[in-house]
Amino acid sequence: MSLSPEQTQAVAAWVAAGDNLSLVQKKLLEEFKITMTYRDVRFLVDDLNLALKDPAPKADTSDVSKAQVPPPGAAATPPRSAEKKGFVDKLKEKVGLGGDAADDDLPPEAEFPEDAGIPADAAAGSLTLDVDRIMRPGTVVSGTVTFSDGVSGKWGLDQYGRLMLDTGVKGYQPSPADVQTFQRELQAHLQRQGY
Repeated sequence: MSLSPEQTQAVAAWVAAGDNLSLVQKKLLEEFKITMTYRDVRFLVDDLNLALKDPAPKADTSDVSKAQVPPPGAAATPPRSAEKKGFVDKLKEKVGLGGDAADDDLPPEAEFPEDAGIPADAAAGSLTLDVDRIMRPGTVVSGTVTFSDGVSGKWGLDQYGRLMLDTGVKGYQPSPADVQTFQRELQAHLQRQGY
């Protein structure tokens, strides 16, 4: 479908104003009575050589391994350097999903720096973590965890390195300190078991 020059200018103005593809699609219908699929709107924007503005990134709350913990009294934690890999990245390497095997020998302090705001032994006694002897279907490794607030649940790590947590409590989010302690404890358990 081709648009008139007036319609093309309107689309360009909407995109320049920061509208996303859904809003452009909606405005085309409301203002010009033009029905287009989302994909067609995407192609239209590409054909007009328009650049969509990136909205502010949304926090992914579905994966506790991606949680960022600001230190007490600070506005934000500076990003960790690229050469320090997270637990999930290391586990992906160990199960054969890419990476460099030489990084497997990183000391624990390289993964969980003390400057992250939580001492290594801060909440170690308040969180308990167990690894299953027989893994749940669809997981490389699985187990149970009880957080410092008493909420317990089942966790699992699939072959793609994605961490799953099911506490049975809708919308439950462990505290940032518990997330960091969970990662530390999980890494220690898996290293002891040869992962």
